[in-house]
Amino acid sequence: MTTTAIGALRTGHIGLNVTDLDRSLGFYRDALGFDQLGEGKEADRRYAFLGRDGALVLTLWEQASGPFAPAAAGLHHLALSADTIEEVRAYEERLRALGVDFAYEGVVAHREGAASGGIFFHDPDGTRLEISVPAGAEDAPAPAGAAPTCGFF
Repeated sequence: MTTTAIGALRTGHIGLNVTDLDRSLGFYRDALGFDQLGEGKEADRRYAFLGRDGALVLTLWEQASGPFAPAAAGLHHLALSADTIEEVRAYEERLRALGVDFAYEGVVAHREGAASGGIFFHDPDGTRLEISVPAGAEDAPAPAGAAPTCGFF
């Protein structure tokens, strides 16, 4: 029997079901800065590939019949990482100007005493999103106390 070394897995890309591809494309491309890498335009099979620097990050599939259902099994939230807390605040400003729905007011810590934190908000279908950094949120409130902030919002 031969033994093959198995390396650690990492996320390849995320696929999200959406109700309106054009609306979701506008949000993820224009509000969050993703590049559109490709698109399928068949009437009943619409999708779009989004990424950065040519690398696929997110695929949007227009096949949802209703908004995100927090109580359903499956995706809990999509967490995106920024390099600095200033970038997180810049995204917050951009998203607020676009009228995006936020789960918490401003930058929050991931839990009490944590240096990590970010912003928590919803896409046009209600999918929960996070933009965070590993440090820089030391002085931010922790809305859920010692529990993970991204857990039950």
